[in-house]
Amino acid sequence: MLRRFLYRFQSIARIAIACIVAVQAPLCMAQGPYPFQNRKLDTEARITDLLSRMTLEEKIDALSTNPAVPRLGVVGTGHVEGLHGLALGGPGGWEGKNQTVIPTTTFPQARGLGQTWDPAMIEKLAAEEAFETDYAFGKYHRGGRVVRAPNADLSRDPRWGRSEESYGEDPFLVGTMATSFTRGLQGDDPHYWTTSSLLKHFLANSNEDGRGGSSSNFDERLFREYYSVPFRMAIQQGHANAMMTAYNAWNGTPIEVNAVLRNVVMKEWGFDGVLCTDGGALTNLVKEHHAFSDLPHAAAASIHAGINQFLDDYKGPVRQAVSDGLITEDDISRNLRGVFRVMIRLGMLDAEARYNSIGENTHPGEDPWWSEGNRVLARKATEESIVLLKNEGQMLPLRTPKSIAVIGPLADRVALDWYSGTPTFVVTPLAGIRARAHGAEVSYNEGSDIVSAAALAKKADVVIVIIGNHPTCDAGWAKCPLPSDGKEVIDRKSLTLEQEAIAKAVYAANPRMVVVLQASFPYTTTWTQEHVPAIVEMAHSSEEQGDGLADVLFGDYNPAGHLTQTWVADMSDLPPMMDYNLRDGRTYLWARSKPLYAFGYGLSYSQFRYSHLKLSTHELRSGQTLDVSVEISNTSGRDGDEVVQFYAAHRNSAIQRPLEELKDFRRVFVPAGKTVEVVLHLCADDLRYWDASRDAFVLESDTVEVRIAAASNDIRLRGNVSVRGS
Repeated sequence: MLRRFLYRFQSIARIAIACIVAVQAPLCMAQGPYPFQNRKLDTEARITDLLSRMTLEEKIDALSTNPAVPRLGVVGTGHVEGLHGLALGGPGGWEGKNQTVIPTTTFPQARGLGQTWDPAMIEKLAAEEAFETDYAFGKYHRGGRVVRAPNADLSRDPRWGRSEESYGEDPFLVGTMATSFTRGLQGDDPHYWTTSSLLKHFLANSNEDGRGGSSSNFDERLFREYYSVPFRMAIQQGHANAMMTAYNAWNGTPIEVNAVLRNVVMKEWGFDGVLCTDGGALTNLVKEHHAFSDLPHAAAASIHAGINQFLDDYKGPVRQAVSDGLITEDDISRNLRGVFRVMIRLGMLDAEARYNSIGENTHPGEDPWWSEGNRVLARKATEESIVLLKNEGQMLPLRTPKSIAVIGPLADRVALDWYSGTPTFVVTPLAGIRARAHGAEVSYNEGSDIVSAAALAKKADVVIVIIGNHPTCDAGWAKCPLPSDGKEVIDRKSLTLEQEAIAKAVYAANPRMVVVLQASFPYTTTWTQEHVPAIVEMAHSSEEQGDGLADVLFGDYNPAGHLTQTWVADMSDLPPMMDYNLRDGRTYLWARSKPLYAFGYGLSYSQFRYSHLKLSTHELRSGQTLDVSVEISNTSGRDGDEVVQFYAAHRNSAIQRPLEELKDFRRVFVPAGKTVEVVLHLCADDLRYWDASRDAFVLESDTVEVRIAAASNDIRLRGNVSVRGS
């Protein structure tokens, strides 16, 4: 905290620097001071004054991702990517054209962050990312202070190519994590945000094939109870005030021009900030959705829907729309108010609040991404994200083997995804294992030659096979050589892991084997589950990939990650990819087929006993909260974390309900041989369903079973509460 304080307040930002930051804008011509520069005035009065001084052309310019107004001395800020660390480099080239890469701290993918089930950790690392973002903007005049994160989309189907960007399939879990990430990015200063969190991608955006013109079709009840929940939570609880619309339509109307933006997001949820399109989405309205005859009509409809930033070549169409009377200057001004609300919260209109001079007296080696503290945080996040899937005969943790064979195409690399930055360093799994093996002979085979890999495995005491996918498919844009691969713009055509053939060949040579699945999404690795004694799963892209993995394999860290997405046993268990009606049997909420691994599943080196379930009440009414206490005892000789999960199941509902729903959870530390009490909560109003006939949420009289669990299919304690409807 002291480091952040000193950096932030080293000196007052200078107007000259501010002008440079404004994307090489013309020389600052502000004569001021103007009323909009007076921070003592009401925000809306400041915005009204600013808009009154802007020309129509300046207002059109401000509909870009950088709303600078050089003539008036207004410095805007653009966007940066930041799903799991600030990206000013990486495979996506986020450093910008002809710019040098700035290395930054790189945490595990969002998928892995979800598997921590640790909102406090998420908030902490997001705060570090926010500080690096401000620092890069202030010292190096690079990037921006609107961070495109978190992704609040739900991974409803394991074939979705961008599953790695989502925290999981459950709306409450994803909403909780998205809210924590938003809070971390924006900070707790009552006057100024550190950065602005921009949520992606509203809404029901979980197919890549044909996404530019596809429609996600489902009823309003699923909209209210599932698809919109993480966005609503991040906006209302996390105070996010920036959001990107999805490419797809909902029930035939593209989201970019859908009335839901004004009617629900703005009017009901109170959102009044930045609302931007995705890249190229304006063009898609004409060429892929075929919703409009030309771009001016598409641009006008977008502005009427509430869009105030375009990631597209929009200026010509907007000018033409004004000229043709499709929109007015007042329409543009109304939308721009949201943009400048965010700029004011970032302090961009207040010279004394700008962070442009953060770190100006430091040397490159003192930049925050080089700090030992950030490296420790990345390692901790990596450890917490790892899921132990199987541990037959206590194969793990490894106990002083004399020789270890490490085999697999992912063993000696850290695979970065499209939205990664460039880490300051990486520790590969092989490097992490070698550093921790303490005298054991560690040999390596890439696995492309099965015969040589098997021969190496046969000589070793223990074999560690590291397989999975590469998040960019190790190929160019829109290219994935293998059917089980997926990424942005490509959905998966298979859930069969081709590299499982390496595990089969190595197992035949030496069954004392651990399989490490480095995965962006679930697989149907049924053979591995049946035969291999120990399996761990982890996400990609952490700079501390190898150290975090080695800590778990050798027992320096007791794994406690839990899955946030169902791993189906067979792809035939899934409804068609474009079926967005979850009630047809998708996710743990509605699926009746037995999974390979259930939502919420994860093992530990410790054993935990659940006991003494207590309910604060046995009758619950609207506005009331049920407190559920349970005792968790660590019956092993090893300290460990346990993820305690609270599910609710409706017993006598008048309508079709999910099989069960996650309502609360806690990741708790339990010392060896000790017992801790965990208290979980359920608000009665969170048991409501959306009644389309009343256009409202309704609490019905019902009996609800309280389930305290270690996974969605591992219920340890049960109780009942009567709900009195309103």
